[in-house]
Amino acid sequence: MRKSSAVIKVPAMEIRQSPGRKLYTFAVDGKRVYDFVDISRIRRNAGAELEGYQRPEVVAHIQEIKEYIESDAPMIPNGIVVAFDSRVKFKRVKSAALDMSSDAVMGVLEIPVGEHGKRGKVGFVVDGQQRLAAIRGAKVQKFPMLVSAFITDDLRQQTEQFILVNSTKPLPKGLIYELIPHTDARLPTALHKRRLAAYLLERLNHEEQSPLYKMIRTPTAPDGVIKDNSMLKMLGNSLSDGVLYEFRERNELTVESVANMSALLRRFWGAVKETFPEAWGLKPRESRLMHGAGIVSVGNLMDHIASQRTRRSVIPSQKFFRKHLSLVAPECAWTKGDWRFGPDDVRAWNQVQNTRQDVEMLTDFLQRAYEAAA
Repeated sequence: MRKSSAVIKVPAMEIRQSPGRKLYTFAVDGKRVYDFVDISRIRRNAGAELEGYQRPEVVAHIQEIKEYIESDAPMIPNGIVVAFDSRVKFKRVKSAALDMSSDAVMGVLEIPVGEHGKRGKVGFVVDGQQRLAAIRGAKVQKFPMLVSAFITDDLRQQTEQFILVNSTKPLPKGLIYELIPHTDARLPTALHKRRLAAYLLERLNHEEQSPLYKMIRTPTAPDGVIKDNSMLKMLGNSLSDGVLYEFRERNELTVESVANMSALLRRFWGAVKETFPEAWGLKPRESRLMHGAGIVSVGNLMDHIASQRTRRSVIPSQKFFRKHLSLVAPECAWTKGDWRFGPDDVRAWNQVQNTRQDVEMLTDFLQRAYEAAA
């Protein structure tokens, strides 16, 4: 790439997708993109008319990307999308050495840089403003990025492309949770914290010796009765400050730590299955044990029961868990009867909902019942 007379000239490919529609693809240092583009912020003018189309920057998201760019071997394969106006010119390059189809030709894109009177810069960012902001602030000398661009003076067309690019349905969370255990790549903080929980969920759901074999509903186990997010929340709670935390090694997937945690989980949920057979394996609307509130509250009980061990490093047996679960069994109304949360708070078995208040109430109730009987 070279700069001459306030014009950047970059090798580019012109792709004709449909009549009158051309795309241009090229690479440029991400720190230079702001030399020729602006962010079209969404706003209202003095006449209350809508202008622009970009949402505000998301500081936390930018920081995540920035830290990734500053890591040892970053790679961002998804490119930036830019809308240029007609001041940007494409000049074809003829070469017998290039075997290109009639739909794609090579050439040079000439991009004026800087502000140009009232018209400002020649381009607007359609997609990728958070990535560009992160690259701009990252402590790296340069970071080349792939850019896809189109040329138009029509603001409506720019807005149309922005809506089309950003309105596509994101990956389902369940699919993401199934994928993250199988990558060592740096992930956003929220996903990184769930990586170990997602790996344990996978072991519970796909190992035949697990009492929860194919019972957790995921994209690859669509017939499961337990929502993956409920199980992830239970596992995350225990990994943060419960019994699973004792076996965790800096949140890493070591062979020994995962084996110990998996063994403990199999034994505990095996004991749950034996203690409450009438409520096991039913759909959540038929059993509050398989419901989000039940999964999280019983998982909390696992942590309390495990604290009764004589030695912290010992993995409790299934028999041990079953003995202690039997202490609270008479108070449970998973499929029928009433929950007696207090003298003036009696609820039918199916009135417990998967809300924060009800989950906390059921968690406290089971813990109190256990402590009273222990």
